[in-house]
Amino acid sequence: MKKIAWFTILTVMASTGIAFAAEKDPRCFEMRTYYAAPGKLDDLNARFRNHTFKLFEKHGIVNIGYWMPMDNPESKLIYILAYPSKEARDQSWKGFMADPDWQAAQKASEVNGRLVSKVEARFLSATDYSPAVKASVGAESRVFEMRTYTATPGKLDNLNARFRDHTVALFKKHGMINFGYWTPMKDQKGADDTLIYILAHKSKDAAAASFKAFGADPGWVTARKASEEGAGGSLTAQGGVKSVFMVPTDYSPTK
Repeated sequence: MKKIAWFTILTVMASTGIAFAAEKDPRCFEMRTYYAAPGKLDDLNARFRNHTFKLFEKHGIVNIGYWMPMDNPESKLIYILAYPSKEARDQSWKGFMADPDWQAAQKASEVNGRLVSKVEARFLSATDYSPAVKASVGAESRVFEMRTYTATPGKLDNLNARFRDHTVALFKKHGMINFGYWTPMKDQKGADDTLIYILAHKSKDAAAASFKAFGADPGWVTARKASEEGAGGSLTAQGGVKSVFMVPTDYSPTK
């Protein structure tokens, strides 16, 4: 991106009052989803609270946030970590897995059986319009919403442009807090068509009210119409918008 164009974007961002990163965050982010074994979610959280969280920090892993879905029939724990690079990530995990303190904690916690039945991991890059991704604590209790968009073929750049130029500022206008925006790294599934982002709300009801106002906003109506006309159709695939409401764990650095 040319310097003058980037400066122009930063000026627009500043005028909206959104704390965007001065430059695109180059870090590697990892979103990990753990499915706790039946009846083991509390034990899994206890292991993170008492051991894993601190051991991650010991090995240079940045804890961004830990959440559980509000509706959680699969006993999921979702968390995001950050590293300087994918190579740094691999080195940190090598050290973590070999750490005697981790090995002892894992062994002790699994005396009565494994705590995790399945693990999913996605490596992500922050978008150039994402706010600076960092642990944060709200002034009052918040709920978080993770939204995953699947773009129609060839339309991910158009979708990102709409978020960059319109959607993010309109979210803020209607009381939503932009926490972070990511796309899967190039070697990951969904790299060509997936956008993942997290918003914070005062409550689930507040989220519904905010989205209702957002959907009726003339600025959004105009931006959506123009973006779809320019791209020759919808920017998201049919059924391609997924939403999960989450609450932070008691040990999460983001609340």
